[in-house]
Amino acid sequence: MSKQSFVHSILVPGLVGLSVALLILLLAPQWVTPEANPVSAPTAAVEAAATSTPEVAPTLITSYADAVELAAPSVVNIYTSKVIKRKLHPLFDDPLFQRLFGANPEPSERVQSSLGSGVIMSADGYIMTNNHVIKDADQIVVALHDGREANATLVGSDPEADLALLKIELNQLPAIVIADDKPLRVGDIVMAIGNPFGVGQTVTQGIVSATGRNRLGLNTYEDYIQTDAAINPGNSGGALINAYGKLVGINTAIFSQSGGSEGIGFAIPVKVAQRALTDIAKHGTTIRGWLGIEVQEATPRLLDALGLPQALKGLIVTNLYDGGPALAAGLQVGDIIININGVDANDAHTAMNQIAALHPGDSIRIRYMRNGKSAETTAIAGQRKPQAEPTSQK
Repeated sequence: MSKQSFVHSILVPGLVGLSVALLILLLAPQWVTPEANPVSAPTAAVEAAATSTPEVAPTLITSYADAVELAAPSVVNIYTSKVIKRKLHPLFDDPLFQRLFGANPEPSERVQSSLGSGVIMSADGYIMTNNHVIKDADQIVVALHDGREANATLVGSDPEADLALLKIELNQLPAIVIADDKPLRVGDIVMAIGNPFGVGQTVTQGIVSATGRNRLGLNTYEDYIQTDAAINPGNSGGALINAYGKLVGINTAIFSQSGGSEGIGFAIPVKVAQRALTDIAKHGTTIRGWLGIEVQEATPRLLDALGLPQALKGLIVTNLYDGGPALAAGLQVGDIIININGVDANDAHTAMNQIAALHPGDSIRIRYMRNGKSAETTAIAGQRKPQAEPTSQK
């Protein structure tokens, strides 16, 4: 075979094969490209899930400095003093006794000092604190966060709720920001600001442990926020704020067997403090609704003694006050109140607070049981007086 014939026999088949391969790649690439693995290929649902934004988890808060910075200037230290007079035997005033034995070496008077906290409620100088902080004080001095001090005037007080309103005459006072009406929930973050033990303004942090605490024997009207934020002597009257630095309560008391904080502290809700501020500023004390009635909860034992059905729930009328709204509305001793203004009457303290929250002249719709029959009446709330003599209807 000649050299030319050999080259021709090699090149021509090669060129033909190359041409065919090119045509296959252009016209039918799937013949030479392997299929994608269906397991590894993402489906539309998977792709959508991968690109979607997941639900945002609660933000981890590492500092409450902004909240404290907002509220702290509105919390003040309160220093009180009163003169205590010692009762001396009349012999000490006798000239002959003094000549023989000398004058009494101990002074007949001494000054007793105490401390507490307060909250600036308005820019014109109204300060809310506890009544027990300023009770019987001869002098009240308020020390502000910015270093200023001023003598305070007692505008009025509400001993039954342990609240008092002071007034100072200073300019540019930083009023506290009040929290909205959203109810506090157990577990909400709160902070107590005050002057414990006189060491200076201090912040402690905890949670809301309970709401609506009563039957503690602290005051006549009790509707406390319970918290484990440390509250110690000197914190009384200070601010309980939420995580945003807004006022939710006035620190009032602690439950303690040691005298210090044991994780059970109580604060008066801000809505109660606001109403007290308005009433005290205008009337010198809190104005409360009054029904003129004494009741006892319908316990199974009491129902059994009265021969009444055990399933009955309510408040048994045990006494009526002379000239009171309940007597005027036709209620009698032995009636069982089962509903007040649309709220089931199962708890005496709750009912008392409900009536007290009304204003004189408000209507009180009462549903009650008498002799096994249901009846309704409407009473007009009166104004509660500190002292009222009951007329026995027993």
